[in-house]
Amino acid sequence: MREIDLRSDTVTLPTEAMRKAMYEAELGDDVYGEDPTINRLEALGAERMGKEAALFVVSGTMGNLVALLTHCGRGDEVIMGDRAHTFLYEAGGVSALGGIHVHTVPNQPNGMLDLTDLEQAIRTDSIHFPRTRVITLENTQNRCGGAVLNVEQMASIKALAQRHGLATHLDGARIFNAAVALGVPVSELAAQVDTVQFCLSKGLAAPVGSLIAGPADFIAEARRTRKIVGGGMRQAGVIAAAGIVALEQMVERLAEDHANARRLAEGLAGIAGIAIEPESVQSNIVMFGLSDGQKALADVVALWAQQGLRISQIEPTRFRAVTHYGITADDIEAALTIVARVMRDA
Repeated sequence: MREIDLRSDTVTLPTEAMRKAMYEAELGDDVYGEDPTINRLEALGAERMGKEAALFVVSGTMGNLVALLTHCGRGDEVIMGDRAHTFLYEAGGVSALGGIHVHTVPNQPNGMLDLTDLEQAIRTDSIHFPRTRVITLENTQNRCGGAVLNVEQMASIKALAQRHGLATHLDGARIFNAAVALGVPVSELAAQVDTVQFCLSKGLAAPVGSLIAGPADFIAEARRTRKIVGGGMRQAGVIAAAGIVALEQMVERLAEDHANARRLAEGLAGIAGIAIEPESVQSNIVMFGLSDGQKALADVVALWAQQGLRISQIEPTRFRAVTHYGITADDIEAALTIVARVMRDA
């Protein structure tokens, strides 16, 4: 039985081209700045984002941590959405390691942060308050069902930040999904923030790694911060090589994942007992629930898994399915058959 794993786009496996590139990678000591493969990846990542420089890190969590530790000092404040990945899923690292105060405002259903909420959250200059230093966005917004922020939305937040002398950082773990969904160059989205972190894993299918991109002086300081948190690597070009292939070969195919996600959502909408709004699917993430309150979500997840379909319960009332490299249109049809069977028989 073929397993259909829709828990996350982090379960992707590297392509044959990636494996070959990793095997043949030219290597050196990256802490000395001498790994040519990492240097090439960082230059390529900066170019794609339209930024001066970039820094290779092992994960998106490390990328956001290093960026915010570089933006903020101890006791400073970052504003972000209450559904932000950095707030919910990164172990409180910015507070635990950086002494950074996190101030959340509500994410709107479309992933956006309300401008009035943001403006009210920015601290006045007072000895009673932490200093607000940076506003963090997320695009696509994971917990809002892969919602896509467009250039105009991001530009409005950038303008607000600039009026108040604040920096902007983007958790762009899936920024290439956003760019493909909008049909715009990824650099147009990255231009709306000072710094951006983006994953080479997830939809781009590299096995390891993320990049932070931004001004050259910021990235130089971030390199020091990366060292502090144990991220200085040696002959890491062996994994950076897969990242180069990811950027050069795996971006345009994200449209296939989006099409599969839409087909999944449309099919789920036709299954009795499933509650979903298919029109809400904008990228490769599908959120849905149960319309029948008699079934426990955890029980349904277990029954799907028994039949070879793996889907996550992400909230008490919602599932998350994520399409990705390695999932075909036929897999989507098979997944729908399993969901329908379980909903009928459970």
